[in-house]
Formats: sequence, structure tokens, C-alpha cells
Amino acid sequence: MELHAWLNPYRAKTAGTTELASNHIAIRHPESVFPYNGQFILNPGQPQNREHIYKVVDDILTRYDVDGIHIDDYFYPYPAAGQVIRDDKEFATHSNGIKNKDDWRRDNVNIFIKQLNEAIKKRKPWVKFGVSPFGIYRNKKTAPNIGSETSGLQNYDDLYADVLLWVNNGWVDYCVPQLYWSIGHKAADYKTLAIWWNKYAGQRPLYIGESVVQTTKDADIDNPTINQMAAKFKLRAQLPNVKGAVLWYAKAVADNVGNYGNTLKDYYWKYPALQPAMPFIDDKAPKKPKHVKTIWIEDGYILFWVAPAAKHWADSVQKYVVYRFAAGEKINTDDPSKIVTITYNPWFRLPYDKGRVKYTYVITALDRMSNESKKVKKKIKL
Repeated sequence: MELHAWLNPYRAKTAGTTELASNHIAIRHPESVFPYNGQFILNPGQPQNREHIYKVVDDILTRYDVDGIHIDDYFYPYPAAGQVIRDDKEFATHSNGIKNKDDWRRDNVNIFIKQLNEAIKKRKPWVKFGVSPFGIYRNKKTAPNIGSETSGLQNYDDLYADVLLWVNNGWVDYCVPQLYWSIGHKAADYKTLAIWWNKYAGQRPLYIGESVVQTTKDADIDNPTINQMAAKFKLRAQLPNVKGAVLWYAKAVADNVGNYGNTLKDYYWKYPALQPAMPFIDDKAPKKPKHVKTIWIEDGYILFWVAPAAKHWADSVQKYVVYRFAAGEKINTDDPSKIVTITYNPWFRLPYDKGRVKYTYVITALDRMSNESKKVKKKIKL
């Protein structure tokens, strides 16, 4: 499992927040935010606000060993009736020659995304930067050449988030569009949107954001006696640029809502897996483990090995994969059913059955980007 810190960078105060700390930025610098529908929004048109967010992220990276920084779908605020984004002054001062305010707002967010990615990589090059945008980029009626057959809020036009620009320019390391709707939804069909994102956003790893609760509530179109879980998994598997799903939210899976958790455990995600590779960050595998040996202790065998030397973060081993194969079985580390553990420890306790069965254990090393080393084999009778 990896830990990605999930942030809403511009939302300084939610509508439900009634009190702010004395050192809150909206208290110390009230000019940095504008009110909107009960919220305080850090004004994206102020360059100093971008710098403030970079410092916050750098503080997270400095103090915590996170694997990723992930930003939510809130950029400029979701449109609300009677509400106005107060940024005339910023537009006049920081327009940078851009005459259209909508283009200027998009440019503010573009600058932010690009520079945040650079700031993350400067501090810790291995930390992944991801975004989870609203599920509709543009509707076809707004943008006939690129829009989807949908009718709803649009990233590009309403939130001023040009997600495809970020993906195509490599400013994000992965993209998780929030497709929290049903297959067959009239305004925002899950299938239509999954196919659209697969077509236009495959230049970086793409995962579909799925609502566990909604999926289990909705009946399958072809078989109304079951929910849409199987249909969505099948659809994603047919889309070559879709690398998997990000499930919202974890508690619904743990609570086994609609039998979702049990189905994952027993069928879809039955075996362990390595984190997806991101070769554009690092594609060099670490060296293999050394000095593999078994030691007998009072209650069985322990398989030991030694970490290989490393001179650079990209070479440093973070975890190990232990595979087990029966005697004479072909060694195939692409088969996840053969993984017995993925561990941070340079040892593994072997199950012992009075020395009656022969096995071949295979150990590989993983670096921070899940690049896997060459194999080391150890035959043993357990």
C-alpha cells in the first residue's frame, strides 16, 4: 500500500467551518481569499497564494515519507447561483497580456499545476503527483471536436481546469477522473466517459475514480438482479489506457457495502500486486538481493537475505517480493498467485511441514517506483 496525501489546495474554508485558527491564512492575510457560497477560496489569481501552497506541500514532503501528493477536483469554485468570483483587481494586475478572463483563470491553474509538480520533484523526485478531476472535461455541445456526449459541469469551462493540457505535458504523473455515476446515466454516462478518458488522457497512467456506494446501488443494465460492479470492471479491462480504479471511499469497501469488499477479496483483487510502474520517473531496476540463505530456529526455517548497496534514491531498495513455486514448476514472476509476501523486512518465516515437500523460493527487490530486480532462487525442502 502507498500513502498519497490528498489536498484541496485552494479551499481555505468550507461552508460548514464556523471558526478559524488565529494563524489561519484567511485571518493573517484576509486579502488572499475571496468569499464564495459560504467558503473562503485562496485566490488563484494571486501569485503569492501559489507560493503559499508550494510551501505547505514542501512541509508535508519534508516531514512525512509520503509516496504521493494528490489534489482533488476543486480549483476555481463550483458555480453557485448568485455567487461572484471576485478577481477583477487580480486580472487587471496579473493578466500577463491575456485579454479573456476565462483564459487567464485557466492559465493561473496551469501555472500552479506545472510549478507544483516541479516543486515536488525538486524536493523528492520519487513522489508521485496525481490529480482527481471532475468527470467531465467538456461537453460535446460546448466543444464539438473534443467534448463527450454528456451534459454537466465542465472542468475546462466551469472550474478553469485544463486537465488534458496537464496530462499531455507530463505535469501530472497520474490522472483519476471522478466517474461517480452509473452506466446509463442520462447526463453523465459512466461508460461514455470511461471511453472518452481512455481516448484522450492516456499519455499518463489513467485510473477511473469509482463510487463504491453508487455502483452497488445501481442495477446492471443487462441483468437487473445484480449491481454494476462486474460491468464496470469488465469495461475498464477492455480499455487499454485505463490501468485500474481508485475506489471512493475506503470505508464502504471495509464495510462490505453491497458485498463489494468480499467480491474484491475473493475475485477481482484476490492476489497481491505491485504498485504500477511509472517509468517516466524512473525505469532502472535495483540490484538483486544478496547472500540468500535459510536458518533453522526452534519453530521452523527463516529465509534471510541482504539488501544490495545503493548510491542513489533510484537504486535504493524499499521492499522485497517473495514468490513460491512447487518443485519442477516453471518460474514465472508475472503470476501474482505465486506471491507469498511483499515485505519491508530482509527475511521471511517459512511454513514447515516436517521436510516433506520441495519448493523453490524466489526473492526480488523493489525500488520506490516498483521497478523489480533480477531474481534470486533458493530451493528448500519444508
